[in-house]
Amino acid sequence: MTEYYESYITVFALVAAGILVAALAFATARLVSPDRKYGGKLSSYECGIDPVGQGWSQTHIRYYLFAFLFVIFDVETLFIFPWAVVLGDAGDLQPFMLGVMLVFLFFVTLTLPYEYKKGVLKWA
Repeated sequence: MTEYYESYITVFALVAAGILVAALAFATARLVSPDRKYGGKLSSYECGIDPVGQGWSQTHIRYYLFAFLFVIFDVETLFIFPWAVVLGDAGDLQPFMLGVMLVFLFFVTLTLPYEYKKGVLKWA
């Protein structure tokens, strides 16, 4: 029974050490960082350019489409890596898992020529 609790003691010690290291890092940053407040620093805009006009500006839809494409292919990558790790230990489910991933990759791969045909990938 003591071996069972020893593993918890190790976990709690690591969590406590992590919290201590994070607290020390924040305290050190607070002590070392400069803290000079002045008019420009306290303003809403620190970039040096005074705001002129309204804050509303239109953004072209292509930027959102590129972001959406990135998310699609990023999620694809996030699905493929764990799938590849689990596939080796799947046993009898390997053909089914391979089929599911091939269907997923088929639909994701179809999107790229479709987007090219629609002109979404043209930047300018």
